[in-house]
Amino acid sequence: MAPRDQVLSDSMRLREAGIRPTKPRMGVMRAIREGGRRHLSPDSLHRELADTGIRMSLATVYNTLKQFADAGLLRRVGVGDRTWFCTNTSEHHHFFDEVTGRIEDVLGDQPRVIDLPPPPLGMSILGVDVVIRVRRTG
Repeated sequence: MAPRDQVLSDSMRLREAGIRPTKPRMGVMRAIREGGRRHLSPDSLHRELADTGIRMSLATVYNTLKQFADAGLLRRVGVGDRTWFCTNTSEHHHFFDEVTGRIEDVLGDQPRVIDLPPPPLGMSILGVDVVIRVRRTG
């Protein structure tokens, strides 16, 4: 796809998600698209954007990632007090390396969670996120 077509596609994708395609949002969307499937923290994306000459505050990066996740363009993955934003929006689970802090997708067959309790009155279960904590052996 030509660069101009890609910009139009990013803009359309944001509009379809109910997000106005401002210059900062378009910069974040381009960085996400060009980076492929991965897990972003606001800090890591902020550094990445700065390295490519895109200047915006860390708060703007965080708010944009949160807005994208709220619109379904990213998945929010929380482990402890940290939050990552996963570019793979399909239903899947994650491995978390407790030593390095690295998070990655569980590929292939996904763990199944059975015998869930009923949700509280008036609520419905939207999904279940499994984070498998790992540590290198040896």
